[in-house]
Amino acid sequence: MIGNGVVGILSESTNKWERRVPLTPSHCARLLHSGEGEIGVTRIIVQPSTKRIHHDALYEDVGCEISDDLSECGLILGIKQPKMEMILPDRAYAFFSHTHKVQKENMPLLDKILAERASLFDYELIVGDNGKRLLAFGKFAGRAGLIDFLRGLGQRYLNLGFSTPFLSLGASYMYTSLAAAKAAVISVGEEIATFGLPSGICPLLFVFTGSGNGAFTLLVTTLFCYDFHDGQQVSQGAQEIFKLLPHAYVDPRRLPELFGTAKDSQSARTSKRVFQVYGCVVTPQDMVEPKDPTKPFDKADYYAHPEHYSPIFHEKIAPYASVIVNCMYWEKRFPRLLTTKQLQELMRKGCPLVGISDITCDFGGSIEFVNQSASIDSPFFRYDPFTDSYNQDTDGNGLICLAVDILPTEFAKEV
Repeated sequence: MIGNGVVGILSESTNKWERRVPLTPSHCARLLHSGEGEIGVTRIIVQPSTKRIHHDALYEDVGCEISDDLSECGLILGIKQPKMEMILPDRAYAFFSHTHKVQKENMPLLDKILAERASLFDYELIVGDNGKRLLAFGKFAGRAGLIDFLRGLGQRYLNLGFSTPFLSLGASYMYTSLAAAKAAVISVGEEIATFGLPSGICPLLFVFTGSGNGAFTLLVTTLFCYDFHDGQQVSQGAQEIFKLLPHAYVDPRRLPELFGTAKDSQSARTSKRVFQVYGCVVTPQDMVEPKDPTKPFDKADYYAHPEHYSPIFHEKIAPYASVIVNCMYWEKRFPRLLTTKQLQELMRKGCPLVGISDITCDFGGSIEFVNQSASIDSPFFRYDPFTDSYNQDTDGNGLICLAVDILPTEFAKEV
């Protein structure tokens, strides 16, 4: 069946929010009408769906067939893992399988693929000559992750007694397009620039991890054969939204100076409002230092021998952060960005940290206390470091955390 020229498109069944498609109607039109024999696609069969971002009629208009039956298809495409019964013998499949790191919950799916002698093309493992992934949704995860967090930030500050322009912002999925969502963020930024933010929450500092490094990406892909969260793309997407607000970036080494100036200003006039937010992008050099004090930080050595380095993020950066936007790739062999114990100690000392947007959504990963994911319609949980407890609200002690593992689907269209 493989290579018979008939392509199938699955209806997504893993999550109610999954509205993305592997091929748009315009893609299908190009495949079907590119010239006889040029591409080799003779038919495209689309499973019907009432929640897909592109309606079935749009596929029919370009010559696709609408049918639940994909048994005639040699190649079957989807976004997320299909139902077991959709794995047919001797077919080729392409989707995000989440199996190559031996994820326990998806091993039955992999067993089924092997048993049916099917071929699997996992989008996460399709890379170019430079080792970088060709199919990734990192920027969309970053964009949605920051927009959704800004909305929750407004709610959290209101619970703490501060009204901010962030309250008017909707979740990413509430906008018809990325452009519409950006326009809403720009409107929030204009309000900040005009009326300012309460001095009691300023300086409002966003710390971004995952600035990205091509050499590290290639090293990880080549030596360890791991999938990795494309930290550079994710961070770029998040900062793309952040830059729509009136802002200034601060070098990590100048954070004490920023906060010293802010305290002096607030002492002089407690009612003074601040008309911008601040951003700080951290790299590995801001997160760790050599255990041997006589040696300078060496990036290549750190990637090769992380056991030679000690974490410093909790001492040098986190004490100043209002928000941590976590976009970094992490493995167990590296020091954590923030352990639960470090976070608890920071909060006891009065750290201004209000929340974390953990776009990586890596349980027990670089931010240790993150042990659960939330849903798009309820994207936050609250962690109370004083009682080491988890709560499903944004009102009470501690900090809020956004942890959603399907953020890109909030922008089901690319434009």
